[in-house]
This record gives sequence, C-alpha cells and structure tokens, in this order.
Amino acid sequence: MKASSAHRQSAAGHHHARSERVVLILGFLLAVCALWFFAWIAEEMLEGATAQFDSQVRSAIHAHSTDQLTTVMKFLTLFGSSVVMAPLAILILAVCYIKREFYALEMLAATFAGAVVLELLLKIAFRRLRPVPFFDLPKPVSYSFPSGHALFSFCFFAGLAVVVSSRLARPAARIAVWLVAVLMIFGIGFSRIYLGVHYPSDVLAGYAAGLVWVAALGFVHGLHRRNVERERTVA
Repeated sequence: MKASSAHRQSAAGHHHARSERVVLILGFLLAVCALWFFAWIAEEMLEGATAQFDSQVRSAIHAHSTDQLTTVMKFLTLFGSSVVMAPLAILILAVCYIKREFYALEMLAATFAGAVVLELLLKIAFRRLRPVPFFDLPKPVSYSFPSGHALFSFCFFAGLAVVVSSRLARPAARIAVWLVAVLMIFGIGFSRIYLGVHYPSDVLAGYAAGLVWVAALGFVHGLHRRNVERERTVA
C-alpha cells in the first residue's frame, strides 16, 4: 500500500513538473509572438502602411455610432483612464499587503509599474501624433502610439485575472473571471477607437505590448519558482 501511494505521488509530481514546463514554454512563445507582432505593426506604422487600415476602421466604426453607444464608450474610456485605474491599482495592492498576499502584491506591482514605464518609453520613442477625435472631444496631449489605455488595461485585468483565477477551485468561476477581464480589455480599447482619440493600430500595439510584458513576467516568475523548488529538493 505504501509503495503504491508513493508511486502515485511520484507520478503526480512528474505530471505537475511536465505541466509547469509546458506553461513556461507557452509563456515564452507567447511573449516572442507578441513582441514580433508589436515590432511588425510599429514598422508598418512608421512606413505609413497602416494609414489605410486605420482610416477604414475608424470610418466604419464611426458610421455606426449612436448616442447610447457613445455614452457607454465615454464611460469605458473614463474607467480605463489613469484617474480611475491608478487609485484602483493602489487599492488592490493595499488589500494584498493587508491580507499578506505577498506573492500577489509582488506580481501585480511589477505588472502595473512595468505597464506605466513601458507606455511612457514607447510613446516617447515613436512620437506618433493623435488623430482628430470624434464628437468634438479635446485631443489628448500625449502621443498616440501605442494606446496607453489598451496597454495598461491589458496588464491590469490580465494580471488580476491570473492572480484571482489561481485561487479559485471551480473551472466555471475561473472562466467567468477571465471572461470579465477580456470584455473589459476589449471594451476599453474599442472605446478609444470609437471616440477617435486613437488609431486602431495604436490599440493593437497597446495590446501587443501588454501581452509581451505579462507573458514575460509570467515566464520569469515561473523560472524563479522552479529554481527555488529545485534548491529546496537538493537541500
């Protein structure tokens, strides 16, 4: 009986190790693919190759605008702004600290801070001017590429979904968390195109940059955790 139990535990351990390796490899490939996509769309934007795509998508979306939809889009873009997201991020980090969830605190702090730094550096690097907004909205003073709303919302909701879903036992609950995250990410990014304050390529680039950062953090953390577990096993 003891031998059988030990065999099952060993098999479970090997299965867990293989699963972790698969996750690490997928995370690395995801980060590489997202980085390639960002580099490609940035190059296309600099060469002016995205101009027709941006114009057609903006016109098609604007042609289907309604007063009710505009109200929803303005709410989403406000929710995705630093006025709302920054205090919300600080509140979440404070809750993690109070509850002594230091793993979540470390991961989310790195995700949020990295997103802000990445946005600032990329905007300064590319210096793309903003399009003319719709609905008589004022033109934002910052550069356009990539969309900060898209980048930070991706990092914020994807990072939060990773932390929350890992603590849920029911698959349906984990799916629900990720569904809400995806809807918020898409809604905030779409609102920037709808209101005309960003080109579609700005939003796609923001998503790609966010994916690079989140996947890279996950990959690095996975490697660190494996190294720690290996050292404990040796000791």
